[in-house]
Amino acid sequence: MHNSQLQEKVDTLTERLESLQSGKTPTSDATTPSMDQPDSSSKLSVKSKASNQLTQLIMKPKQKTGTNKKVINFKGTGGSGCQIVRHFRGHSDGVWEVSVSKGDVSYLGTASADRTARLWCLETGVCLLQYQGHKGSVNSIRFHATEPLVLTGSGDHTAHIWKSTIPLNPVQPSEIPQKSCPSSGDDLDGSDKDDLDGDNENTIFVKSAQCQLEGHTSVIISADWMAGGEQLITASWDRTANLYDVETTAIVHTLTGHDQELTHCCTHPSHKMAVTSSTDTTFRLWDFRDPSIHSVNVFQGHSDSVTSAAFTSNDKVVSGSDDRTVKVWDLKNMRTPIAMIRTDSPVNRLAVSPTNHVIAIPHDNRHVRLYDITGVRLGRLPKSNRQVSDSKPRNVPTGGDRGAVVGLGERRR
Repeated sequence: MHNSQLQEKVDTLTERLESLQSGKTPTSDATTPSMDQPDSSSKLSVKSKASNQLTQLIMKPKQKTGTNKKVINFKGTGGSGCQIVRHFRGHSDGVWEVSVSKGDVSYLGTASADRTARLWCLETGVCLLQYQGHKGSVNSIRFHATEPLVLTGSGDHTAHIWKSTIPLNPVQPSEIPQKSCPSSGDDLDGSDKDDLDGDNENTIFVKSAQCQLEGHTSVIISADWMAGGEQLITASWDRTANLYDVETTAIVHTLTGHDQELTHCCTHPSHKMAVTSSTDTTFRLWDFRDPSIHSVNVFQGHSDSVTSAAFTSNDKVVSGSDDRTVKVWDLKNMRTPIAMIRTDSPVNRLAVSPTNHVIAIPHDNRHVRLYDITGVRLGRLPKSNRQVSDSKPRNVPTGGDRGAVVGLGERRR
């Protein structure tokens, strides 16, 4: 642990030195927090601005923002270095969540503040389907494990289940124009971005859901399928989570207990269990394996908002927080974390690879760092050079501009 902390300090000092050599003066605002003692009043002011903008983006309908496209960078890891291998371009507002389908043919799904969700071909970066059924920002997207169904949660207070009608043989790489892939989205000017737009004449537009799930009184910030796909869970800013029956769309349980807004929910890959996180500094473990009861355990392992909590495939839970820590917990003994990662910036919505258990941690300072499940640092995804305003939305994965950074070696975010 001591070596890990020492390495973090060395990396931070190296980054500052690089900034000074390039003629840029490091700042101590919300995007580049001070390593010393931050001013508490300034921090409160920045958090207030961030909360206000997050509310506007997630709850309000789409606002026209010009022709600039948001960028999702698909990155792979090779040792400690990272490289962009694919751009997915087409959303007209911020991307809140990225997901990948299961099965023989995988598709990338994105949820955006532009009120749409999109499905993309991983091989070509072409948009294959656009879902337009929501009336507010689409904050979450998850794929059914076995059926061609997609679950989205929105700022319009509803979750939708809709069918993915993508053909078995989508556009192939040889059928689209070949363009060079720059090292970063910042190397593109406006005209280049328009030319690389992921839309194509074969894009399928879906405008209505198979079923619509109601019952929340505020923004649905996250939604996920339960193991088996017969039930699903939603997390909302109304301080509750709902467990729904997929066939009847009825609420099976309303999960109460959090004192403030929920920030995320995630289900166990094989058991009927779920975790929810909240700005009340806690995350909760819900167990539905006995249908007659739903037990709950409350974990107070953080000192600030818990921005996300996610299961790993080997029965561990990873939680990230604005208190600048990420903690790994063992389901067999949740009293104390088995590993802790200290960061130099608040943590946004993290992701865990289902195959190699690599943790991708997006920070408020526009860095995305990779760690293994024991807390050992593996690498860092390159950050964007673009400036981010002090009121940058929180609890979302960002890459410095208004797009999401994805990539976990073998998988994505």
